[in-house]
Amino acid sequence: MNKTALRALLKERRELIAPEAHGLSRPTGRGRRARGLSQQQVDELTCRAVDTYNRLETGRYPNPPADYLRQVGRLFGLNEQEWVMLCRYAGIGDPPGPLTPSSGLEVPGAWQEAVDGIGHMAYVTDASWNLLAHNRHFAAMHPGGRVPANTMRWMLLDEEARGTSLVDWHGVWAPLILPQLRAALAVRREDETLRQIEREVRADPDLGPLWEAGGAHIHPDGDERPLHHALEGPGHVTICAAQPLTAPGARLIIMLFRPGPRKSHPRAPMLRAARAEETD
Repeated sequence: MNKTALRALLKERRELIAPEAHGLSRPTGRGRRARGLSQQQVDELTCRAVDTYNRLETGRYPNPPADYLRQVGRLFGLNEQEWVMLCRYAGIGDPPGPLTPSSGLEVPGAWQEAVDGIGHMAYVTDASWNLLAHNRHFAAMHPGGRVPANTMRWMLLDEEARGTSLVDWHGVWAPLILPQLRAALAVRREDETLRQIEREVRADPDLGPLWEAGGAHIHPDGDERPLHHALEGPGHVTICAAQPLTAPGARLIIMLFRPGPRKSHPRAPMLRAARAEETD
């Protein structure tokens, strides 16, 4: 727990909330009155016992439950980065999921310009795997340049993807993609897009047994997989994955394509900064 940072974050955001916006009045009487909600009003609005919030703000509440932190975070209008900081400062580590169900469904518009400037196939999806931005290299991979509306559904359920684009779909692609869907559903249980894909997966004769078998591969970062490019033919892609910080669950995918038969080559070394003694 980082008591100093926790107090600073909570106090600053609490003082921005007008009591009148929640049907409450400012305390009256003699003495100096702090701005924003009082600590007692936070207890009232979160339906908690008196002094609960004071214990949190002053760092006297070890390992507070995530559902209470979520209540406070939503009341104070925290963004997703502040939500992560709240959980970390409070001593529970990274949050168990996004602050609100709508989080992860949009990214700043600058991401389109960013992916346009990437020389490899690149795209950005939201937390439901809906395509938000892509570049011309990614479009060229698809027959006729027709990009999928949802990349998860395309990888798992599209007949062209299964039969042509994603080489060895049953042995390589599907077993690595399904655990990503499972992991996303664990965090976003009410996401109807993901739920619908899950229903289609369960009903699919090829995917159903794989789904029931489970799997633990939850991200593609660094993977190399066979791919048939619509213009360049068969080859392999190395996948780089990252996440926009403002949108938990959204992802940036960059695919490095190498045409032709896969050649035996060593895996690219890990990148790490040189230690001070190595530069002396």
